[in-house]
Amino acid sequence: MPTPAPVKSSTQQYLNIEDIRDDIIILKDGSCCLILQTTAVNFSLLSENEQDTTIYAYAGLLNSLTFPIQIVIHSQKKNIKSYLNLLSIQKQKMKNQLLKKQLENYYQFIQKTVQENEILDKKFYVIIPFSSLELGITSTLSSSFKKKSGLPFDKDYIIQKAKTNLIPKRDHLVSQLARLGLKTKQLTTPDLIKLLFQYYNPESGESEFTNGTDYQAPLVQAAVTNSPQQKSKPIIKNKPVAEKSSS
Repeated sequence: MPTPAPVKSSTQQYLNIEDIRDDIIILKDGSCCLILQTTAVNFSLLSENEQDTTIYAYAGLLNSLTFPIQIVIHSQKKNIKSYLNLLSIQKQKMKNQLLKKQLENYYQFIQKTVQENEILDKKFYVIIPFSSLELGITSTLSSSFKKKSGLPFDKDYIIQKAKTNLIPKRDHLVSQLARLGLKTKQLTTPDLIKLLFQYYNPESGESEFTNGTDYQAPLVQAAVTNSPQQKSKPIIKNKPVAEKSSS
């Protein structure tokens, strides 16, 4: 029985993301987007006047938009292992037996709460898209069915056009969200890589990325097994193999 050929393809080639540069995501069709992370407001805790003010401010934000946006709420299971480890270390350093006992009770309470309930961490994002049509690309009905590979223009040109289009929209949204009492920041390149890596690998745990913007290794790789008795199945590494480009 012939030995099966090793798996050479990567899961990443089936994603729609081409590259991440200068805090902007480039998709394979030439379109781009930037992502803003914003805080939240507990609407039910506001007074009636504050609720009315918030509603009017949000209505003003929607009426001021002349471009599309996407609002995404991402829920992820909270990992509090580091917090429990910190409590354990502090408990060992504690010399006062009464305080040590109270800290032990608090540790047991937190541990029991996590075991019985699913603790979720919610994060809020606003996505501003930049369509490939804004690059000057025109498509007919017949050409839209043809699968094309590669970007329509050079990456530097796409990034320049995307920045010119997206930065004024970003500044407008930040100012409008500030009227709602929300603090907003644009995700940087390492933030975007970490966000997408955790989104496609929810069980991978915490992964840190450097401030470098050039990565050559794929974030998601498939396992390669040459043995005919073993079935090849994809694996996800806890830490990405990300190397900076020498260029």
